[in-house]
Amino acid sequence: MIRTQIRLDATEYKLLKEQSRALGVSLEEIIRRAIRDVLPHDNRGAWMRFAGLVESGDSRLSQSVDEVAYGVEP
Repeated sequence: MIRTQIRLDATEYKLLKEQSRALGVSLEEIIRRAIRDVLPHDNRGAWMRFAGLVESGDSRLSQSVDEVAYGVEP
């Protein structure tokens, strides 16, 4: 990791500390999460956008997903 410094006004700092306490994470983690929210997302793993595009014809498929996906009967 690269270490950097930022300046926050008193209100920003107070709100960040409150949020970090509420979530049980460090102030640094709150800031990293906020930064990740504004950065472009890596879509290489976005395979879920294709979920539901193929129809099997089996209306009970959701009840037998383990058998279909893993070859294991529930």
